[in-house]
Amino acid sequence: MNKTIRTAVIGVGHMGKHHARVYSEMDGVELVAVCDADRSRAEEMAGKHDTEAVTDASELLGRVDAVTIAVPTVRHFDVAKPLLETGVATLIEKPIASDSQTARKLLELAISNDAVVSVGHSERFNPVVLAMGRMKVTPKFIETQRVSPFTFRSADVGVVFDMMIHDIDIVLHLVKSRRYKIHAVGVAVLGAHEDVANARVMFDNGCVVNMTASRLALKTDRRLRVFSSDAYLTLDYQRNTGLAVKVDANLDLITMARERNFDDLSQMSGLDFGKMLNVEPLVVDDIEPLRAEIDSFINAVRTGEPPAVTGADGLAAVTLAEDIVTALKEQEWQL
Repeated sequence: MNKTIRTAVIGVGHMGKHHARVYSEMDGVELVAVCDADRSRAEEMAGKHDTEAVTDASELLGRVDAVTIAVPTVRHFDVAKPLLETGVATLIEKPIASDSQTARKLLELAISNDAVVSVGHSERFNPVVLAMGRMKVTPKFIETQRVSPFTFRSADVGVVFDMMIHDIDIVLHLVKSRRYKIHAVGVAVLGAHEDVANARVMFDNGCVVNMTASRLALKTDRRLRVFSSDAYLTLDYQRNTGLAVKVDANLDLITMARERNFDDLSQMSGLDFGKMLNVEPLVVDDIEPLRAEIDSFINAVRTGEPPAVTGADGLAAVTLAEDIVTALKEQEWQL
Protein backbone atom coordinates (compact mmCIF):
# COMPACT_ATOMS: atom_id res chain seq x y z
CA MET A 1 0.00 0.00 0.00
CA ASN A 2 1.34 3.44 -0.90
CA LYS A 3 2.23 5.51 2.12
CA THR A 4 0.50 8.81 2.70
CA ILE A 5 2.50 11.76 1.34
CA ARG A 6 2.68 14.52 3.94
CA THR A 7 2.43 17.94 2.27
CA ALA A 8 2.34 21.63 3.11
CA VAL A 9 1.92 24.89 1.22
CA ILE A 10 4.21 27.82 1.98
CA GLY A 11 2.55 31.05 0.94
CA VAL A 12 -1.24 30.80 0.68
CA GLY A 13 -1.94 33.92 -1.34
CA HIS A 14 -3.18 34.09 -4.93
CA MET A 15 -1.73 30.74 -6.10
CA GLY A 16 -0.90 28.98 -2.85
CA LYS A 17 -4.52 28.81 -1.72
CA HIS A 18 -5.35 26.73 -4.80
CA HIS A 19 -2.47 24.34 -4.08
CA ALA A 20 -3.79 23.89 -0.55
CA ARG A 21 -7.25 23.06 -1.89
CA VAL A 22 -5.91 20.45 -4.32
CA TYR A 23 -3.71 18.74 -1.72
CA SER A 24 -6.65 18.60 0.71
CA GLU A 25 -8.76 16.82 -1.93
CA MET A 26 -6.20 14.18 -3.00
CA ASP A 27 -6.27 10.53 -1.99
CA GLY A 28 -3.10 9.33 -0.31
CA VAL A 29 -2.04 12.87 0.51
CA GLU A 30 -2.25 14.69 3.84
CA LEU A 31 -2.12 18.48 4.05
CA VAL A 32 -0.11 18.73 7.27
CA ALA A 33 -0.06 22.53 7.44
CA VAL A 34 -0.27 25.79 5.57
CA CYS A 35 2.37 28.43 6.16
CA ASP A 36 2.16 32.18 5.62
CA ALA A 37 3.90 35.18 7.19
CA ASP A 38 0.41 36.66 7.59
CA ARG A 39 -0.98 34.63 10.50
CA SER A 40 -4.59 35.61 9.85
CA ARG A 41 -4.32 34.41 6.25
CA ALA A 42 -2.67 31.14 7.34
CA GLU A 43 -5.36 30.55 9.96
CA GLU A 44 -8.15 31.29 7.52
CA MET A 45 -6.79 28.79 5.01
CA ALA A 46 -6.07 26.21 7.70
CA GLY A 47 -9.67 26.51 8.88
CA LYS A 48 -10.96 25.85 5.36
CA HIS A 49 -8.96 22.65 5.04
CA ASP A 50 -8.94 21.42 8.65
CA THR A 51 -5.18 21.62 9.02
CA GLU A 52 -2.55 23.51 11.03
CA ALA A 53 -1.47 27.11 10.47
CA VAL A 54 2.19 28.13 10.89
CA THR A 55 4.04 31.33 10.10
CA ASP A 56 7.61 29.99 9.81
CA ALA A 57 8.55 27.37 7.22
CA SER A 58 11.23 25.97 9.55
CA GLU A 59 8.38 24.51 11.65
CA LEU A 60 7.71 22.09 8.76
CA LEU A 61 11.15 20.44 8.77
CA GLY A 62 10.91 16.76 9.65
CA ARG A 63 7.12 16.80 9.29
CA VAL A 64 6.60 16.81 5.53
CA ASP A 65 7.62 14.83 2.46
CA ALA A 66 6.67 17.45 -0.13
CA VAL A 67 5.78 21.14 -0.23
CA THR A 68 4.56 23.79 -2.60
CA ILE A 69 6.46 27.07 -2.39
CA ALA A 70 4.23 29.95 -3.52
CA VAL A 71 5.96 32.93 -1.92
CA PRO A 72 7.26 35.90 -3.97
CA THR A 73 9.90 34.78 -6.47
CA VAL A 74 12.71 36.68 -4.74
CA ARG A 75 12.21 34.47 -1.66
CA HIS A 76 12.13 31.10 -3.45
CA PHE A 77 15.77 30.24 -2.78
CA ASP A 78 15.79 31.16 0.92
CA VAL A 79 12.59 29.21 1.58
CA ALA A 80 13.55 26.18 -0.51
CA LYS A 81 17.16 25.82 0.70
CA PRO A 82 16.58 24.25 4.16
CA LEU A 83 13.86 22.00 2.75
CA LEU A 84 16.00 20.72 -0.11
CA GLU A 85 18.93 20.19 2.27
CA THR A 86 16.77 17.72 4.18
CA GLY A 87 15.53 15.98 1.03
CA VAL A 88 12.02 17.44 0.97
CA ALA A 89 10.45 17.45 -2.50
CA THR A 90 9.51 20.96 -3.63
CA LEU A 91 7.05 22.25 -6.19
CA ILE A 92 8.12 25.84 -6.77
CA GLU A 93 5.70 28.24 -8.39
CA LYS A 94 6.91 29.74 -11.66
CA PRO A 95 9.36 31.19 -12.31
CA ILE A 96 11.69 28.94 -10.32
CA ALA A 97 13.88 31.95 -9.44
CA SER A 98 14.48 35.59 -10.28
CA ASP A 99 17.62 34.79 -12.28
CA SER A 100 19.38 31.83 -13.83
CA GLN A 101 22.26 31.84 -11.34
CA THR A 102 19.89 31.36 -8.40
CA ALA A 103 17.87 28.77 -10.33
CA ARG A 104 21.05 26.79 -10.97
CA LYS A 105 21.90 26.86 -7.24
CA LEU A 106 18.46 25.43 -6.46
CA LEU A 107 19.03 22.59 -8.90
CA GLU A 108 22.45 21.86 -7.45
CA LEU A 109 20.92 21.68 -3.96
CA ALA A 110 18.23 19.31 -5.17
CA ILE A 111 20.71 17.03 -6.94
CA SER A 112 23.16 16.88 -4.03
CA ASN A 113 20.34 15.96 -1.62
CA ASP A 114 18.41 13.67 -3.98
CA ALA A 115 15.31 15.85 -3.70
CA VAL A 116 12.58 16.18 -6.32
CA VAL A 117 12.07 19.69 -7.74
CA SER A 118 9.21 20.61 -10.01
CA VAL A 119 8.17 24.05 -11.27
CA GLY A 120 4.64 25.42 -11.45
CA HIS A 121 4.38 26.01 -15.18
CA SER A 122 0.73 24.96 -15.10
CA GLU A 123 0.12 26.08 -18.70
CA ARG A 124 2.00 22.90 -19.69
CA PHE A 125 -1.05 21.02 -18.38
CA ASN A 126 -3.61 23.18 -20.14
CA PRO A 127 -6.04 20.79 -21.89
CA VAL A 128 -5.52 22.39 -25.30
CA VAL A 129 -1.72 22.18 -24.92
CA LEU A 130 -2.02 18.49 -23.99
CA ALA A 131 -4.29 17.91 -26.99
CA MET A 132 -1.73 19.53 -29.27
CA GLY A 133 1.04 17.47 -27.71
CA ARG A 134 -0.72 14.27 -28.68
CA MET A 135 -0.28 15.25 -32.35
CA LYS A 136 3.52 15.18 -31.94
CA VAL A 137 4.18 17.93 -34.47
CA THR A 138 7.67 19.24 -35.18
CA PRO A 139 7.26 23.04 -35.19
CA LYS A 140 8.86 25.23 -37.82
CA PHE A 141 7.26 28.51 -36.74
CA ILE A 142 5.44 29.36 -33.50
CA GLU A 143 3.51 32.50 -32.67
CA THR A 144 2.26 33.30 -29.17
CA GLN A 145 0.15 36.17 -27.87
CA ARG A 146 -0.58 36.75 -24.19
CA VAL A 147 -2.17 40.10 -23.32
CA SER A 148 -4.34 41.24 -20.43
CA PRO A 149 -5.18 44.25 -18.27
CA PHE A 150 -2.67 45.05 -15.53
CA THR A 151 -3.38 43.09 -12.32
CA PHE A 152 -1.00 45.08 -10.07
CA ARG A 153 0.25 41.78 -8.57
CA SER A 154 3.69 41.59 -10.21
CA ALA A 155 4.86 45.19 -10.48
CA ASP A 156 8.32 44.15 -9.19
CA VAL A 157 9.07 42.36 -12.48
CA GLY A 158 8.47 43.09 -16.15
CA VAL A 159 5.96 41.42 -18.44
CA VAL A 160 8.55 38.87 -19.63
CA PHE A 161 8.89 37.25 -16.18
CA ASP A 162 5.29 38.02 -15.26
CA MET A 163 3.42 36.72 -18.35
CA MET A 164 5.66 35.69 -21.24
CA ILE A 165 7.33 33.10 -18.99
CA HIS A 166 4.27 30.83 -19.55
CA ASP A 167 4.81 30.83 -23.30
CA ILE A 168 8.58 30.52 -22.95
CA ASP A 169 8.15 27.20 -21.14
CA ILE A 170 5.67 25.92 -23.74
CA VAL A 171 7.96 26.98 -26.59
CA LEU A 172 11.02 25.28 -25.07
CA HIS A 173 8.95 22.13 -24.49
CA LEU A 174 7.84 22.08 -28.15
CA VAL A 175 11.08 23.14 -29.82
CA LYS A 176 13.38 20.98 -27.67
CA SER A 177 16.39 23.19 -28.29
CA ARG A 178 18.39 25.37 -25.91
CA ARG A 179 20.52 27.28 -28.42
CA TYR A 180 19.10 30.42 -30.00
CA LYS A 181 19.49 34.01 -31.14
CA ILE A 182 17.13 36.74 -29.95
CA HIS A 183 15.82 40.04 -31.24
CA ALA A 184 13.46 41.78 -28.81
CA VAL A 185 11.77 45.12 -28.22
CA GLY A 186 9.73 46.40 -25.31
CA VAL A 187 8.38 49.45 -23.58
CA ALA A 188 8.04 50.36 -19.89
CA VAL A 189 4.95 52.51 -19.29
CA LEU A 190 3.76 52.11 -15.71
CA GLY A 191 7.07 51.69 -13.92
CA ALA A 192 10.71 50.69 -14.26
CA HIS A 193 10.05 47.34 -15.99
CA GLU A 194 8.73 46.53 -19.45
CA ASP A 195 4.94 46.31 -19.73
CA VAL A 196 4.85 45.35 -23.42
CA ALA A 197 7.39 43.08 -25.09
CA ASN A 198 7.94 41.20 -28.33
CA ALA A 199 10.68 38.65 -28.82
CA ARG A 200 11.73 36.86 -31.98
CA VAL A 201 13.75 33.77 -31.09
CA MET A 202 15.62 31.82 -33.76
CA PHE A 203 16.59 28.34 -32.56
CA ASP A 204 19.55 26.44 -33.94
CA ASN A 205 17.28 23.64 -35.19
CA GLY A 206 15.63 26.09 -37.60
CA CYS A 207 12.45 26.84 -35.68
CA VAL A 208 11.53 30.53 -35.41
CA VAL A 209 9.30 31.80 -32.59
CA ASN A 210 7.54 35.14 -32.25
CA MET A 211 6.23 35.92 -28.75
CA THR A 212 4.19 38.96 -27.72
CA ALA A 213 3.14 39.84 -24.17
CA SER A 214 1.37 42.89 -22.80
CA ARG A 215 -0.21 43.76 -19.48
CA LEU A 216 -1.69 47.00 -20.82
CA ALA A 217 -4.51 45.48 -22.89
CA LEU A 218 -8.19 46.23 -22.34
CA LYS A 219 -9.11 42.54 -22.37
CA THR A 220 -7.42 39.18 -21.96
CA ASP A 221 -6.36 37.22 -25.03
CA ARG A 222 -4.06 34.18 -24.96
CA ARG A 223 -3.30 32.29 -28.17
CA LEU A 224 -0.75 29.92 -29.61
CA ARG A 225 -0.21 29.09 -33.28
CA VAL A 226 2.11 26.33 -34.46
CA PHE A 227 3.17 25.74 -38.06
CA SER A 228 4.86 22.52 -39.13
CA SER A 229 5.40 20.69 -42.41
CA ASP A 230 2.50 18.40 -41.47
CA ALA A 231 -0.08 20.71 -39.90
CA TYR A 232 -1.15 24.14 -38.74
CA LEU A 233 -2.49 24.30 -35.17
CA THR A 234 -4.20 27.19 -33.42
CA LEU A 235 -5.07 27.23 -29.72
CA ASP A 236 -7.27 29.59 -27.71
CA TYR A 237 -6.37 29.27 -24.04
CA GLN A 238 -9.30 31.40 -22.93
CA ARG A 239 -11.94 29.23 -24.59
CA ASN A 240 -10.07 25.94 -24.14
CA THR A 241 -10.41 25.23 -27.85
CA GLY A 242 -8.06 24.32 -30.65
CA LEU A 243 -8.14 23.59 -34.37
CA ALA A 244 -5.86 21.57 -36.61
CA VAL A 245 -5.41 21.82 -40.37
CA LYS A 246 -3.50 18.71 -41.43
CA VAL A 247 -1.70 18.35 -44.73
CA ASP A 248 -2.73 14.71 -45.18
CA ALA A 249 -6.39 15.63 -44.67
CA ASN A 250 -6.17 18.33 -47.35
CA LEU A 251 -4.29 16.51 -50.09
CA ASP A 252 -7.24 16.82 -52.47
CA LEU A 253 -7.08 20.63 -52.27
CA ILE A 254 -3.31 20.66 -52.72
CA THR A 255 -3.51 18.21 -55.63
CA MET A 256 -6.28 20.24 -57.30
CA ALA A 257 -4.21 23.42 -57.18
CA ARG A 258 -1.19 21.60 -58.63
CA GLU A 259 -3.12 19.78 -61.35
CA ARG A 260 -4.84 22.93 -62.58
CA ASN A 261 -1.39 24.48 -62.96
CA PHE A 262 -2.65 27.97 -62.29
CA ASP A 263 -0.29 30.67 -63.47
CA ASP A 264 -1.76 33.04 -60.89
CA LEU A 265 -3.60 32.15 -57.68
CA SER A 266 -6.06 34.94 -58.48
CA GLN A 267 -7.62 32.45 -60.90
CA MET A 268 -9.00 30.68 -57.81
CA SER A 269 -10.60 33.85 -56.46
CA GLY A 270 -14.11 32.49 -56.94
CA LEU A 271 -13.50 29.64 -54.51
CA ASP A 272 -14.18 29.84 -50.75
CA PHE A 273 -10.83 28.81 -49.29
CA GLY A 274 -12.21 28.29 -45.78
CA LYS A 275 -14.86 25.87 -46.99
CA MET A 276 -12.33 23.92 -49.00
CA LEU A 277 -10.12 23.14 -46.02
CA ASN A 278 -10.57 20.10 -43.81
CA VAL A 279 -10.34 21.59 -40.31
CA GLU A 280 -10.43 19.30 -37.27
CA PRO A 281 -11.18 20.44 -33.71
CA LEU A 282 -8.66 19.22 -31.17
CA VAL A 283 -10.03 16.72 -28.66
CA VAL A 284 -9.72 18.56 -25.36
CA ASP A 285 -9.92 16.74 -22.03
CA ASP A 286 -11.89 18.19 -19.13
CA ILE A 287 -9.13 18.53 -16.55
CA GLU A 288 -7.91 21.17 -14.12
CA PRO A 289 -4.34 22.13 -15.09
CA LEU A 290 -3.25 22.71 -11.48
CA ARG A 291 -4.57 19.32 -10.39
CA ALA A 292 -2.71 17.64 -13.27
CA GLU A 293 0.46 19.54 -12.30
CA ILE A 294 0.25 18.43 -8.67
CA ASP A 295 -0.62 14.85 -9.69
CA SER A 296 2.62 14.78 -11.69
CA PHE A 297 4.58 16.17 -8.74
CA ILE A 298 3.15 13.69 -6.22
CA ASN A 299 3.75 10.81 -8.64
CA ALA A 300 7.39 11.88 -8.87
CA VAL A 301 7.63 11.89 -5.07
CA ARG A 302 6.14 8.38 -4.89
CA THR A 303 8.00 6.74 -7.77
CA GLY A 304 11.22 8.70 -8.20
CA GLU A 305 10.31 9.36 -11.84
CA PRO A 306 10.93 12.93 -13.11
CA PRO A 307 7.92 15.26 -12.88
CA ALA A 308 6.42 16.58 -16.11
CA VAL A 309 8.03 19.97 -15.48
CA THR A 310 11.48 19.51 -13.98
CA GLY A 311 13.77 21.93 -12.22
CA ALA A 312 15.94 21.88 -15.36
CA ASP A 313 12.90 23.01 -17.36
CA GLY A 314 12.42 25.85 -14.90
CA LEU A 315 16.06 26.87 -15.26
CA ALA A 316 15.81 26.83 -19.07
CA ALA A 317 12.71 29.06 -18.97
CA VAL A 318 14.37 31.58 -16.63
CA THR A 319 17.52 31.59 -18.77
CA LEU A 320 15.60 32.42 -21.95
CA ALA A 321 13.49 35.03 -20.12
CA GLU A 322 16.68 36.58 -18.78
CA ASP A 323 18.20 36.64 -22.27
CA ILE A 324 15.06 38.29 -23.67
CA VAL A 325 15.16 41.00 -20.98
CA THR A 326 18.83 41.62 -21.80
CA ALA A 327 17.93 41.96 -25.49
CA LEU A 328 15.16 44.42 -24.56
CA LYS A 329 17.61 46.62 -22.68
CA GLU A 330 19.99 46.64 -25.62
CA GLN A 331 17.28 48.34 -27.70
CA GLU A 332 17.33 51.34 -25.33
CA TRP A 333 13.84 52.46 -26.31
CA GLN A 334 12.69 55.64 -24.64
CA LEU A 335 9.11 56.86 -24.26
